Amino acid sequence: MTYVIGIAGGTASGKTTFTKTLEAALEGYALKVIHMDSYFKPREERPYSKAPITGKMYVDDNHPLTMDLPKLAGELRDWKASGEFDVMIVEGLLTLWEETIESQLDLRLFVDCRDDERTVRRIKRHMNWGQSFDEITSVYLDLVRYRHDEYVAPSKWKADFFLNGSNPSELALESIKALVDKKLKK
Repeated sequence: MTYVIGIAGGTASGKTTFTKTLEAALEGYALKVIHMDSYFKPREERPYSKAPITGKMYVDDNHPLTMDLPKLAGELRDWKASGEFDVMIVEGLLTLWEETIESQLDLRLFVDCRDDERTVRRIKRHMNWGQSFDEITSVYLDLVRYRHDEYVAPSKWKADFFLNGSNPSELALESIKALVDKKLKK
C-alpha cells in the first residue's frame, strides 16, 4: 500500500517548509516527494492573463494551465500503482484544486497563514531570486491574489486538516506521523 499525502496552500504559506519537516519525520519509509512546481510548462507554453484592474498582461504562473497537471496526475497514479513507495507527498498551490490529483490522495492538508504574511514572504523570496520590489508587488496585486481567490482558497474546503503556516505545530506533525504509522501499520 502507498499512502498519498497532498499539501496545498497559498503562495508562500509554508507548504514547502512543512513538506521538508514531514519528510524528515517520515524517515525510514520509502518516500517520494513531488513538487507541483516541477510540472511548470515551458515559459512559451504558459497562458497569459490580463489583470482585472490594470489590464496589464502577465505570464500567469498561478493558473492551472501553466502546469502539466495531467502529466502529474498520470505519474502519481503510476508511482502509486508501482508499490515502490510507502508514502508519497504531493505539494503545491493546486494540489487540492485539480480533481485528478486530489482524488488520488489519502490525506489532504492545507497550510494557511494571513495574507499579509504570505505577501511579505513572497516579496522576500522573489527578491532573493533577483526580482525587484515593483515587479513582485505588481504581479501580486494585479493577478496572483485573484488566482488565489479563484483556485487556491476554495480548495481548502477539501482538506482533512488545516495547518498553521505562521506557527507550525509539533503536535500536528506528530499527529500526521502517527496517522501514517497507523495506516501503514508500522
